[in-house]
Amino acid sequence: MTYEEYTIEDIRLIILRALADEDNGTMHDGRLEFELRRFGYNKTRDFIRNQLLWLQDEVGAVRTSEAGSVMIATLRKAGRAHVDRARFLPGVKRPSDVD
Repeated sequence: MTYEEYTIEDIRLIILRALADEDNGTMHDGRLEFELRRFGYNKTRDFIRNQLLWLQDEVGAVRTSEAGSVMIATLRKAGRAHVDRARFLPGVKRPSDVD
């Protein structure tokens, strides 16, 4: 695995965890940008939106919608199962069993 692949998988896990921490499992791309910065990833909204679309289209982990100029992501069962370590998604870093 290359460093770039590792980084992208880590970012996808951070996104899923951020959504899982929300009461309604929903967050917009601006908040996700802030969450990624907390972990040292300074990524553009376009990059974040591409990851959200990948998580939606490739592994069914989120559902996206748009409201004005923002993209909204909502965690789906597959994403929750990954965060909870019940089932793992390819292309997303596995969560550690120690938190």
